[in-house]
Amino acid sequence: MNSPSDSQPAGLAQDRLRRLGARLAPGAGGFLRWWGHHLAAWLPLRVRRVLGLDRGRLLLQLEGETLQLRLQHGGDVRDLGSVPAPATAASDAIAVVDPLASLLPPRLLDLPRWLLLPTASSLRRRLVLPAAAAERLRDVVGFEIDRQTPFTAEAVAFDARVLARRDSDGQLDAELVAVPRQVLDPQWAALGPLATTLAGVDVAANDGAPLGVNLLPPAQRRRHGDPLRYWNLALAAIALIAVVATLWQLLGNRRAAADALEQNIANNAAAARRAAVQRQALVDLIEGQAFLDRLRAERPTAVEVIDELSRRLPDNTYLEKLAIEDSSVLLIGLSREAPSLIQRLQGSPLWRSPALTGALQPDPGSGRDRFTLTAELGPAKPAAAAPTRAGASDGE
Repeated sequence: MNSPSDSQPAGLAQDRLRRLGARLAPGAGGFLRWWGHHLAAWLPLRVRRVLGLDRGRLLLQLEGETLQLRLQHGGDVRDLGSVPAPATAASDAIAVVDPLASLLPPRLLDLPRWLLLPTASSLRRRLVLPAAAAERLRDVVGFEIDRQTPFTAEAVAFDARVLARRDSDGQLDAELVAVPRQVLDPQWAALGPLATTLAGVDVAANDGAPLGVNLLPPAQRRRHGDPLRYWNLALAAIALIAVVATLWQLLGNRRAAADALEQNIANNAAAARRAAVQRQALVDLIEGQAFLDRLRAERPTAVEVIDELSRRLPDNTYLEKLAIEDSSVLLIGLSREAPSLIQRLQGSPLWRSPALTGALQPDPGSGRDRFTLTAELGPAKPAAAAPTRAGASDGE
């Protein structure tokens, strides 16, 4: 059915629901229109009217010389009254005044106007069609007019509606509604200037309610704009701007949070690097101290060396110089028993390899020999070192 979305009768909602599968075929646009239409159906009638979602339509029905006016909102049809049928406008008229302008309030003047034909004026035929015909139902049934009615397609005004969709074979139960031109044209002429304002032509059912078809060719249908269209567009633009501003604000907040996190990470990284440097310095200091402690434990102290020398050197020996440097000890002095000093110093647990450096030099003043003696400092624990050296000496 090709009638405008703002002039669809409520009875078409069920047909649209049955045609969901066909709505999905053209793409997201058809589905979104269908979805929005059925979401709006859940709103109360008063709310739909305020939002402009259910404006309704004005039904015009000729009864002799009287024009009956009815207001349809959804499935509710209410009589507004009757007025004399308007006179036919002159063909050479410069401007045609709306005959209903002085009779109806502005809110009703803006509604789509439909001519409602009596039930007896129409010819209805049930058809079984493929499901693919749902989207172009009017064009499809146009080829069936010659077979289903005694008229040609040019001699009738016609439309079709979907009655049901078969679950068994997926076909459609449709109904062809046709009105001969010889019946429609007199009523069209009787409307006079109102004929050019019509959005469609419908047919009354047996109970008097409209069938929900549009017999008027698409080219002759009057398009009625939504009076709230610009307000809706403005509100939509404001909503879009608000959404964009909100998203921009969220993006700004996320960027600020990311920058703060990056700065925090940089600060913590600098502190972590400083802590790592300090930790490494502390580790180096501890390892160095441990190394020095190990070296100190492996070598005798100066007090131990002096004590050992005082016990091993004879009483007639005097030291002029005692120097402990790194792992060696240097002795310079005078002694009456200088040749035997090497033997006296051997076997000490505090040093090893004692030896004279250079020749002995007699000192005429004291009658002693001047000597220079060196030795390598050994382990500080004599119990572990002495047997090894003794065994080595025995082996030699």
